[in-house]
Amino acid sequence: MDIRTNYMGLKLNSPVVVSACTLSEEVSNIVQMEEAGAGAVVLFSLFEEQLKKEAAQYESIVSSTSNIFAEATDFFPSLEQYHKGSGQYLENIRKAKERVKIPIIASLNGITNEGWISYARQMEQAGADGLEINIFFIPGDINLSTSAVEHRYLNIIDEIKNTVKIPIAVKLNPYFSAMGNMAKRMQEYGANALVLFNRFYQPDFDINNLSLLHNLEYSEASEIKLPLLWIALLYGRVPVSLAATTGVQSSIEVIKYLLAGADVAMTASALYKNGIGYIKTMNRELESWMHTREFENILSFKGVMSQAHISDPTAYERANYIKILENQK
Repeated sequence: MDIRTNYMGLKLNSPVVVSACTLSEEVSNIVQMEEAGAGAVVLFSLFEEQLKKEAAQYESIVSSTSNIFAEATDFFPSLEQYHKGSGQYLENIRKAKERVKIPIIASLNGITNEGWISYARQMEQAGADGLEINIFFIPGDINLSTSAVEHRYLNIIDEIKNTVKIPIAVKLNPYFSAMGNMAKRMQEYGANALVLFNRFYQPDFDINNLSLLHNLEYSEASEIKLPLLWIALLYGRVPVSLAATTGVQSSIEVIKYLLAGADVAMTASALYKNGIGYIKTMNRELESWMHTREFENILSFKGVMSQAHISDPTAYERANYIKILENQK
């Protein structure tokens, strides 16, 4: 069975892609991911806060010592050289590209277009095949309008698109009031792919100590329904690659997402639980399912369960909601 796919112009040998996670901090892990059959790897995210902190530390050192004597500033490296975190990130890209052939997609996590735009260019220069921008923004200000929130996203996409030539994927949240229209506008502003959806790590409460808890919880297969819905609605209507990145625990979720119209299914939780080698199992089970149903390649069934291709499009609309409630009687 041919499980090759195309994601935002990149040719992948498998639709199973490793999503941004700490596993990719080690290049040796990326090598294992390729050997296990991953189609591509999205590197762990470089955070805007990290860049700002490094810049602040550098400025603090320079300002507190540069007036000791005239040549003092010569002892300090340039800002780019001082960035250990970001420098190591770029070095990871270079090393990964030297050792593997699968696409390496860099990841930027931020909320503004200041400061980290230049890193998009540096990631491209380091050899990244693509860039995933994770605009982690919760509009908690009640005076902030919906148009202002949307403009922030679109402005970042536009700025980065004018900065690099490699394809750009936008990892977005599901909370836009007009999700379909926003997806369309993101594509018009230059997004080559949309990644659905970002899992905000929301706080919990410790009721005994009256404190906030910040626990990382792995995604579950039951969480695929919302991104499955929107991928099925967007497929064939917005000319952009679609990636699913929630609840991919096995080949079952990979198949469902492909049926909805996704080009790739991204996973991290399954690898934390089962090991990197589990990618091989997911690919093998996908091939077995395709063989049983006589699907020779991904294109032969991708999107067949999307709203654009099913015989009853109302199944994705209000009419189906009413039917579900009636069935509960």
